[in-house]
Amino acid sequence: MALWFEQLEGQLLLLIQDLRCEPLSAVLVPLTRLGEYGAIWIACSLVMLCFRRTRRARVAGLAALLIGQLVNGQLLKNLVCRARPFTQIQGLWTLVEAPTDYSFPSGHSCAAFAAAVAWWRTLDIRWLKRLLLTAAVLMALSRLYVGVHYPSDILGGAAVGSLIAVLVCRALEWLERRRRGTLPPEAA
Repeated sequence: MALWFEQLEGQLLLLIQDLRCEPLSAVLVPLTRLGEYGAIWIACSLVMLCFRRTRRARVAGLAALLIGQLVNGQLLKNLVCRARPFTQIQGLWTLVEAPTDYSFPSGHSCAAFAAAVAWWRTLDIRWLKRLLLTAAVLMALSRLYVGVHYPSDILGGAAVGSLIAVLVCRALEWLERRRRGTLPPEAA
């Protein structure tokens, strides 16, 4: 990455650090902890199991989370090998325990957007879709606030998670059409 861009991201993180305050920390630090291992998104999927209207969304969300973890956490992070910002930016300190894995792309952002976009595409409950997408955005921003990711890390994680969610939803739609026998002959 270009040096000027890394410096810009570093300055942005230091600016965010200057904006830290108790009311924001009281919300964003616990939120970022809820994202560990995709816990909040898995919990939401399990709650959706209880309601007939949300079962399809649960399958899409869990599949996107699993594939996102494999692609993002096991493949991309180890290919890019980007150091965490607090190890590179003098004066930047974290509000949570320092992660030991690589920084790009953000796993929290990938999981949040994999689940939220899958749910956005499969749920028919407008207020719930908005709530879950807002939670995903806040989860991604919380990673900047606590000082463990660069802005491009969260954008990369959000992009990877969103792409995986779209692909998962398309695959599930194709399987559903195939099960119902409504695929065109050349697609079957």
